[in-house]
Amino acid sequence: MLPLVLLLLSAATRVQLVDEPFEIPAHDWRFDSELGLHQRAAHLIAQYQVKSGGPVRLLLMTREDVDQMSEGRRHTFMAAAGPASTGSMRYNVTQPGDYALVVDNRENDRPARVHLSVWLDFPAVTTISPVRQLTVILLSFAFFFGVVTWSARRLWKTLH
Repeated sequence: MLPLVLLLLSAATRVQLVDEPFEIPAHDWRFDSELGLHQRAAHLIAQYQVKSGGPVRLLLMTREDVDQMSEGRRHTFMAAAGPASTGSMRYNVTQPGDYALVVDNRENDRPARVHLSVWLDFPAVTTISPVRQLTVILLSFAFFFGVVTWSARRLWKTLH
C-alpha cells in the first residue's frame, strides 16, 4: 500500500524554471523565459516583483507572437498580469508548443529591475484511455466471477 501512495504523491511534479532578477530598459521589453512544452500539459505559475523602476506587465505569449512583437507587428498574448509593482500569473497550458514569458516595460521612462520566479506544475495523470478502462473492467469481472465460481464449487462439494 505504501508504494502506491508514494507513486501517487510523486506523480505531480513542480519544476522551478526561473528565480532571478532582470534588467529591462526604459520603453523596452524582454523575454528570458522560454517555455518549450512539447510532451504534456502544465500549469504555469509566475510571480514578479519590481525592485526599482515603474510598474511592468508580464505577458505569456507563443513564440510566434514574440517574433511578431519584436518586428513591431500586431501580436496577441494568452495571459497577462499588471501593470503593477508586484503580480502573479496562473495559466493552464494545454496545447504543446513554444511559449515565452515577456516582461514589458514599454510604458515607463525608467529602466526596471524585476525579480521573476516561474514554475511549471505537471499534474498527475488521472485519466486512462478507453481501451485500458475496458481492459481493467473485463479483468475485474473475470477475477470476480472466477472467485465466485471457485467458492460455489467448494461449497457444493462440502454440502454433498
